[in-house]
Amino acid sequence: MRPIIRSFGALLSLKVQRFYRALDDPLGTQQRVQARLCDRLRQTDYGRTYGISAPKDWENLPIVDYEEIRSWVDRQIRQPQASVLTPEPVLFREKTSGSRGAAKSIPYTRSLRQSFSHLFCIWAHDLICHGPCFSTGKIYFCVSPKLAEMHGFSSSSSMLESLQDDSDYLDPWLQAFLSPFLVSLPQIDHLRTAEEFKYALALKLLSEPRLEIISVWSPSFLTVLLDFIQLHREPLMQQLGDRLSWCRRSALSASPPLWMDVWPQLKLISCWDSVSAADTADTVRSLFPSVLVQGKGLLATEAPITVPLVAAQGQVPLLDEVFVEFEGNDGVLYRLHELKCGAEYSVIVSQFGGLYRYRMGDRVRVTHHYRQTPCLEFLGRTHAVSDLVGEKLHEEFVAAPFRKLEASGVLKPASFMSLVPILEPQPGYVLLLGGTEGEAGNSASAIATALETALCQAHHYHHARLLEQLAPVKVVVESQMVERLVQYHVKTGQVWGDLKYNALETRPLPRAVFEGLTIVGAEG
Repeated sequence: MRPIIRSFGALLSLKVQRFYRALDDPLGTQQRVQARLCDRLRQTDYGRTYGISAPKDWENLPIVDYEEIRSWVDRQIRQPQASVLTPEPVLFREKTSGSRGAAKSIPYTRSLRQSFSHLFCIWAHDLICHGPCFSTGKIYFCVSPKLAEMHGFSSSSSMLESLQDDSDYLDPWLQAFLSPFLVSLPQIDHLRTAEEFKYALALKLLSEPRLEIISVWSPSFLTVLLDFIQLHREPLMQQLGDRLSWCRRSALSASPPLWMDVWPQLKLISCWDSVSAADTADTVRSLFPSVLVQGKGLLATEAPITVPLVAAQGQVPLLDEVFVEFEGNDGVLYRLHELKCGAEYSVIVSQFGGLYRYRMGDRVRVTHHYRQTPCLEFLGRTHAVSDLVGEKLHEEFVAAPFRKLEASGVLKPASFMSLVPILEPQPGYVLLLGGTEGEAGNSASAIATALETALCQAHHYHHARLLEQLAPVKVVVESQMVERLVQYHVKTGQVWGDLKYNALETRPLPRAVFEGLTIVGAEG
């Protein structure tokens, strides 16, 4: 297989030359991408609405978030062949959590899929040239089964389907080439529960001793799966029989399992490794000490923004496929070539699927330059968005269930109320309420039950719960809640007068804050 991998690298080198040339001319490259976008815009209803015919008209376009263009996106998805946002037909739509609503659908065109394919080619070429010495090429791409719909989650009425696994983001020729190397689950649509999915996936991965690459989004997806394998290893080993060698069986039977010996060929794990995912990624590194655990770039459902390059020792913008603007802390907009090392910016992206001057809700810092192009480090979400494992809860979305619970009498208006993320003993959320349980309304467990139901209306939160990446929401009622939080924050060096708690907090609280308090989960 090594000669085939080398040949693939040689083929990719022809396709990625444009990108490496672009890194030496970020200004000219971005101007050409902007011109291509304007040429498409003038063919659409959206572009004509704002009088876009050339790059000189770019400033006519408003900077938007999803809610401000939701009606446009809905029209485009209902009429996939119409030139509403894009002159190309929409191939499919992909769901992701909305900033204010439960979910949003992103339309995908052939050109947008080519952008994702271009990023994959650059990433794969860099790994073949500068990464581990791959010999089998066996790769597992994260699979996202439609478990939410199986459990009553309402999906879009559109006939356009969502994707099942990450390889579907790639062009057909890439899918065909990678097909012999993919470790995939057959008949995934027949899996009805998260437990069935995890068991089937565990069985499939354990049956692949030549597995070299694991690509997932949140590292907790992998740690949850490893915990599942450890818990169910006896029936798994029995079902695998002779497909599990004596050495790998012994490694799996050890306490704790010797994961490096379970998959002795494993060389690369690709996952998020920044902000709230940093600790879990470090856990993965400790479980696989000789494996390259590489952080993913700023890669969202809406657009591919950056690609991790070993050669660059950082995250490099996909500057020849997306047009990116950056808002500084001073509120001024900057182009890619204008960014300064060490400075922080919010990301505004325009791509070839129909999103223009779209606020990603992400913040980045310029770490260094590779060739003439700034490299970008992901710092987290802007505003009040909590994102432990990819659930992307927004403060405005969380506040709505609070109002409904208060209107129904389940929850009484409290002197203090805030949903906070926690990392221990498992990532999840705790609703902090001031007062006593009687003053809070119904029992804390009833509040937790109602709140969990409401939060599960968010697509990615619901999915994370089904896969047990997040624990069920819990409730803590404490008459001196504010005083307790003030004491903790003052001890950590924060100024008392600067403390403010919102409906949703984005920074996890340590377990020590809850010492001595009763933490209550949902009923049943």
